[in-house]
Amino acid sequence: MDLFHRAKAVRLRSHHDKYLMADDDEEHVCQDRNGTSRNVRWTVEIVDGPAPVLRLKSLYGRYLTASNEPFLLGVTGRKVLQTVPPRLDSSVEWEPIRDGVQVKLKTRYGHFLRANGGLPPWRNSVTHDIPHRTATQEWILWDVDVIDILPSPSASPRMPYPPADHSRPSSPANMSPKLSKMKSSSSFSGSSPRKVEGRIIYYYLADDDGNLDESFEGSSFVFNGPSVEELTHKLEEETNLSDIIVCYRNPVNGKLCPLHLTLPPNNMTMHVVVVQASSKGESYLICLLLLFLCLSSGSGHMLVIDS
Repeated sequence: MDLFHRAKAVRLRSHHDKYLMADDDEEHVCQDRNGTSRNVRWTVEIVDGPAPVLRLKSLYGRYLTASNEPFLLGVTGRKVLQTVPPRLDSSVEWEPIRDGVQVKLKTRYGHFLRANGGLPPWRNSVTHDIPHRTATQEWILWDVDVIDILPSPSASPRMPYPPADHSRPSSPANMSPKLSKMKSSSSFSGSSPRKVEGRIIYYYLADDDGNLDESFEGSSFVFNGPSVEELTHKLEEETNLSDIIVCYRNPVNGKLCPLHLTLPPNNMTMHVVVVQASSKGESYLICLLLLFLCLSSGSGHMLVIDS
């Protein structure tokens, strides 16, 4: 329970680096990488008793509930839903069990909140179950990000947790398990403000003429690599595209220029534009064309950096 000490609202991040999200239908829950969405915010209600438990309420005012409804016929997992029961019973109560810097959430009947992976319909689903296979033991582990705290009961202004910063994403959407644990540990230490390991990359999709794809709203992730080549591979994974060109927009004339040098120092935030080519030959020609336009405009190797 100490991970939720004085927590007013939290985010729960699964082993798959995805957040527990309340679906817009106000009934289902799932996992999603967008850590900045308001749907991943869960209000904490502590229920005192011999074994303290907690309730988690979504932004729709509905409780995270361990239902008796099977997720799929023939398997043991049962659905986890958002509900407003007529009576707050044990189905909406979760016992937090600390496991290092992470936590397991157990029902009164010994099941655990589990973030599923694999192929659909398992992918991004959330159930409660008792994991029997070793490969799924980590699926019941959650990182807890405290994003809002309760006022201190004492008059002292000193607070054991840093206040949540709502002006920017307080936790990146994509982070390795190792870094995830490091971040969670610092979140509850109280000795210093939380720090993001790596730089935040904001990316957008565009065609060869530099026109942004209106159907793509843009997204972000945390990147820890030092080179443009590694960033390109990471963006291919994030966008599910291949043979891409990573560009930045010239602030002087708005033209796209290929990103081909080393990344800026000090893990500074970057905004990049992804352009897809239909073939390697076309990709090479576009790179040369973009580089020519970039150099002819006098921009050199300027990078668009947002601090």
